[in-house]
Amino acid sequence: MATGGPAKNHKKANLLDPHSIKHILDESVTEVVTSRGYVEDVRLSNLRLLIGSIIIAIALAAQFYPKKFPENRDFLVACIGLYIVFNGLLQFISYTKEKNAILFTYPPPGSFNSTGLIVSSKLPRFSDMYTLTIASADPKSISANKPVHLTKSVTKWFTKDGVLVEGSFWKDVERLIDDYNGERKNK
Repeated sequence: MATGGPAKNHKKANLLDPHSIKHILDESVTEVVTSRGYVEDVRLSNLRLLIGSIIIAIALAAQFYPKKFPENRDFLVACIGLYIVFNGLLQFISYTKEKNAILFTYPPPGSFNSTGLIVSSKLPRFSDMYTLTIASADPKSISANKPVHLTKSVTKWFTKDGVLVEGSFWKDVERLIDDYNGERKNK
């Protein structure tokens, strides 16, 4: 399945900053996956934003409650308790659901034998080995495929000036998507 290819604007990273490199690669992975017909699923992000807004509202209520300290002690204790509970919930969601995920998707439109994807990546500290993983958003589904991994040195995708060689990177990511879907043709 061919795509229109990468965009014409050049993406440049600071080669001495692994966070910059990972950000550019993650951004490009998102472009490749969405160009293949997968629509981003933002429900988890929206849930995290809602919980964060509740945490902020609790903090504001505690700060600007009309009564002064000795009289509002019970209210402050309740606010602190709720603040801790909602922050714990936020951390639990991040730890159990998100992990290293950079993208959650819905199944492609019109697909009856596919699940959405969870795309995750790793670029360990002091390493040039970037690992990209594609797994099913619903691993217990009968149509879920086995997760696939790509581990490659970032030096294969960047020029010495820090410009991403998008054509090469797109091919690698598209090959990984094909591997996940079982569509790869041996060449």
